Amino acid sequence: MGTGFFVHHRIVSALNRVEFVSDRVSYIVLRGPWCNIIVLNVHAPSEEKSDDSKGSFYEELEQVFDRVPKYHMKILVGDFNAKVGRENIFKPTIGNESLHQGSNDNGVRIVNFATSRNLVVKSKMFPHGNIHKYTWTSPDGKTDNQIDHILIDRGWHSSVIDVRSFRGAECDSDHYLVVATVRERLAISKQAAQSFYGERYKLRKLNELKVRKQYQTETTNRFAALKNLSYGEDIHRAWENINENIKTSTKQSLDLHELKQHKRWFDEECLGFCR
Repeated sequence: MGTGFFVHHRIVSALNRVEFVSDRVSYIVLRGPWCNIIVLNVHAPSEEKSDDSKGSFYEELEQVFDRVPKYHMKILVGDFNAKVGRENIFKPTIGNESLHQGSNDNGVRIVNFATSRNLVVKSKMFPHGNIHKYTWTSPDGKTDNQIDHILIDRGWHSSVIDVRSFRGAECDSDHYLVVATVRERLAISKQAAQSFYGERYKLRKLNELKVRKQYQTETTNRFAALKNLSYGEDIHRAWENINENIKTSTKQSLDLHELKQHKRWFDEECLGFCR
């Protein structure tokens, strides 16, 4: 049991604060251009735990949540161990896209918390097939539940444009990876952005026949690796590896603009091929 965060190096400069309140609650503060974005990561007691244990968890969560300034964007993610149904009495806090018909005790608790703090359960609002709603499968493989959730302030709810689970991601867990697509900017420093994209290359060198042929050969060889990819493989990881190989092999001839063009070609052509 525990909670934590992985932060991509592209947004480290926007990281303002991380606090581990307990083994069940932690949060991270990211700087935005107009307000901070606060992501709380939680791990609620399971359904069979005592009422005292569940009550203590929500009391702690309420205390942490209430300390956060109201004008900041607040997103709650994690294992709530809660099956939230489609009951009309819980709307508009929930949507119509739950995997479950009815809520269990933990489900009622999360809805009550969300309602009292003017939050919405966004993981219940996007139409996906059931296979993309499961977030946990029992060890015997016979039971699938949607017990991991994403909540956000009602005033900011349009910033989350999709939530779904990815069964193919290896998380070393009986839970599946749940991904939310959030449409909001972070205050990333220009220096950090430049260091991420790396040095610029001499595009004019491609006018030289020898350099151009070397570049064409290298890119052809690198992208040839895509032919061996299956649908279930991590395509984006493959792109990162190929991208790095191209940068290394043609360092004297390739410009950043050219890299972006190849990535656009990869996204439009190669991903379609692999599907």
